[in-house]
Amino acid sequence: MNKKHLFAGLAVLLVIVLFGVGVFVGRANNRDVAAGQVINIYTSRHYGVEPVFQEFTKQTGIEVRFTTGSDAALRLRLQAEGKHTPADMYIAVDAGNLWLAGQDGLLAEVQSTILQNNIPANLRDTNNRWFGLTRRVRTIMYHPDRVSPEQLSTIEALTDPKWKGRLIMRPSTHSYTQSLVSSLIAAHGNAGAEAIVRGFVANETILIDSDTRILEALAAGQGDVAITNHYYLGRLLEGNPNFPIKVFWANQGERGAHVNISGAGITAHARNRANAIKLLEWLSGPNGQELFAGSNHEFPANPKVAAHPIIAAFGEFKTDPLNIGEYGRLQKDAVELLNRAGYR
Repeated sequence: MNKKHLFAGLAVLLVIVLFGVGVFVGRANNRDVAAGQVINIYTSRHYGVEPVFQEFTKQTGIEVRFTTGSDAALRLRLQAEGKHTPADMYIAVDAGNLWLAGQDGLLAEVQSTILQNNIPANLRDTNNRWFGLTRRVRTIMYHPDRVSPEQLSTIEALTDPKWKGRLIMRPSTHSYTQSLVSSLIAAHGNAGAEAIVRGFVANETILIDSDTRILEALAAGQGDVAITNHYYLGRLLEGNPNFPIKVFWANQGERGAHVNISGAGITAHARNRANAIKLLEWLSGPNGQELFAGSNHEFPANPKVAAHPIIAAFGEFKTDPLNIGEYGRLQKDAVELLNRAGYR
C-alpha cells in the first residue's frame, strides 16, 4: 500500500471514529463488487430505506449495499476516499447538504430524460448533479385547544408579540433552521430576514432540538404553536390517530410553504454509474416514490405520485417555487445572520 492510499484509509477511519458510520451489506460478494454488479450507497436518510432497496433488487436483480452516517461525515468520507471511493450514490436530507456535495465536486452531472420528466425543476440541481426524491414541508403546527387556524397565516407573522413564549422551534445549529432562514433571505433579503429572526428571539422562542419532541411538548402544553417538518406529525398520527396537534400550511396567500427535500446524486467516481442511474430513475418513478416517500410520510417529489393517506388528509397546499439549491448557496449567510440576531 503506498502512502497516498494509507493516508486516505486513515482519513476514512478517522471519519468513522469521530462521526460514526454504519455499514449495511446485502447479499453480494466481493467479486460482484469488483465487477461492478453492486450499487454502493452512502446515505444519511437511514429510516425505511432497506425495504426500498430490496424491492429495487427484486424488480431488477441489481444488488444494493448502503452505508449510513451523518451528512457531514459521509461528505468527509467521500472527500477522503477520492477516486477510490466505493460509493456510487450519495443520498442526503436537506438540499443544503446536496448543494455542498455538488460544489465540492463529489457528485457527477447526470443527463436523464426520466429524471427531468419526473422531478420538477425547482427540486433538482440546475446542473443535474442531484435530484429531489421527496418533499419535506416545514410549516406551522398548533394545538387546537389553544389556537384557532384563523389566528395563523405566515411564518413571518409568528414574530407578532402575541406569540411571545408560545412558539417552539429548532436551534440554529440544525440544517432545518438554516434552510428555513435561507428561504427567508431569498424572499426578504438579508435585512428583512434578520428582522424576522430577531422577532423570533424577542418572542423568547422555545428551542428544542427534535421535531418529535417539539410536537410532544406542544401536545403537553409547553407551547401553543411550533414550526416542524410535516412528516413528524404523520409518524405520530400513525402511532396514535388521536394525537392532538394540527397542521397549518403557512404562507398560502403569497409564495407558499417552505419545502425541502431528501435527494440523491451519483458520485463523481462511481464504479457502477449505469446501474446507479437506473436506481435513481427508479426512485423517481411510481414504485420508488411510493416506497421511499411513503415509508417516512414525506410527500413524493414526483407530482404524478399520490401521497400516503395520513398526510394526504392534511389537505392541499402550495409550496414556495424557489429552486431549493438556493438553501445551499445562502447557507453561510443564514448561519451568520442567526449568530448576529442572537438566535441560538
